[in-house]
Amino acid sequence: MAEADPNLTIETEEAALTPPPPRPQRNWGRLLLMLSLPLALLIGGGLYWRSLQGQVSTDNAYVHMDKVSVSALVGGEIAEVFVKENQHVKAGDLLFRIDPEPYQLQVAQADAAIANAQASQIAAANSSALSGADISAADQNIAFARSTLARQEALWKKGFTTKADYEAAQHQVTVAEEQRRLAIAKRDEAAAKLASGNQMPGVYPQVATAVAQRRVAQLSLRRTEVRAPASGQVSQATRLQTGQQVVSGVPVLTLVSDGTAYIEANFKETDLADMRVGQPAEIRFDAYPGLVLKGHVASIGAGTGSEFSVLPAQNATGNWVKVTQRVPVRILFDEASSRPLISGLSTKVTVFTDGRKR
Repeated sequence: MAEADPNLTIETEEAALTPPPPRPQRNWGRLLLMLSLPLALLIGGGLYWRSLQGQVSTDNAYVHMDKVSVSALVGGEIAEVFVKENQHVKAGDLLFRIDPEPYQLQVAQADAAIANAQASQIAAANSSALSGADISAADQNIAFARSTLARQEALWKKGFTTKADYEAAQHQVTVAEEQRRLAIAKRDEAAAKLASGNQMPGVYPQVATAVAQRRVAQLSLRRTEVRAPASGQVSQATRLQTGQQVVSGVPVLTLVSDGTAYIEANFKETDLADMRVGQPAEIRFDAYPGLVLKGHVASIGAGTGSEFSVLPAQNATGNWVKVTQRVPVRILFDEASSRPLISGLSTKVTVFTDGRKR
């Protein structure tokens, strides 16, 4: 049997006496960091999701204000202009004036018509038909004709007159009676011309007609001065130029009324399940970062935007595709704005459907 190698024996003994190397320790800090990041994201996502409950938002919302299209009620040439673009006016302020001369002439014509009607009234009142003279004369003619007929009748019976004279006397009586009836008819006609009727008792009809015409002319004259129907800001006044011909009823400027601002927010139909009138809302403006105003839901539209469009969608076709509709919701402000509210500004509206947040 071969003898063992002494060197190998020594190395084996040393290996047996040497302790094993220590095991590497785990980096608990790195592990904690790796676990905390997704956990934080999960918690943050949950809190964000919870914060969105009980509210609906849309950025399809705009500021609207009541706008009045101002037009002249009479036509003519613009003689004077008293306002300019973007100028603020108060209710009753004079905006512009139409040339009043044609309407002043109409008033003068109406005055002449009144004078003519009054003269006709005086002439009718002094008519001989109303005096009774014609009737009196007719009564006298009847009396004379009847006496003549009585004499002719007596002579006819005695044979001292001709039949022709007797018949002529009868004819004179008939003519006199007809003249009396004609005189009575003329008197009644003259009285009728002076009658006022039940509609305007005590007023001569022709005078009443002329007076009404004068009032119409005066109204047209007053309407040559166009005044602001409400307080607001003048806009779209490009046609408001001296010398410009104005057509009655055609707008020449727009007046944006003060204190009428509201928000028209177009919410998706899927957001309306819990929305009610009176719920609080929050309005933010793209033009004014940091400005947040409080409001409330004033009304919910009666139809979607497509329903009231000029060309409503025709869904009864084979190419129909379901599209989420939007419903206009009016939001009123609960507080005054520190910045000017301009019609058409873009906003973001959040409605708190739980009614608790403000």
